[in-house]
Amino acid sequence: MISDTHGHIPENFWKYTEGFDEIWHAGDVGNAGLIEKLEEHFKVRGVYGNIDGADVRKIFPEYLVFTEEGVKTVMLHIGGRPYVYSPLMRELIREHKPDVVVAGHSHILRVEYDKRDKVLYLNPGALGYHGFHKTKTVLRFALDNGKVKNMEVVELGKR
Repeated sequence: MISDTHGHIPENFWKYTEGFDEIWHAGDVGNAGLIEKLEEHFKVRGVYGNIDGADVRKIFPEYLVFTEEGVKTVMLHIGGRPYVYSPLMRELIREHKPDVVVAGHSHILRVEYDKRDKVLYLNPGALGYHGFHKTKTVLRFALDNGKVKNMEVVELGKR
């Protein structure tokens, strides 16, 4: 899972993708060419972010609701965070009752179980160079029989 690439994927990213089936991009992609590059290697799911133009918005929707390996997921770029969700994320959680919610935008890596809404919140931080984050980060995990397993944070160096 990645977010906030702002048009850039660092070269050292590729060495951490062995065994990936999919890439989930939580928005602020930067350009459609980046999506195409990812699609050369993986199935890509994603949402557009606030910096994304018409080229990305033609490919990615504002939000996604999907189930993979028995894990129901809601993804929205500006989703807020546990207990302080954006109005749209709050509505999506109420309507779909997901197991996992994914957000980007903040550039802050965060993995937290929300006890109130009984949902695992994931924000992979930021992979690009733009923003205030200090370290480029990626989340890696497996989905298996309705569970998120083997969660791992990968740090890809300084911004």
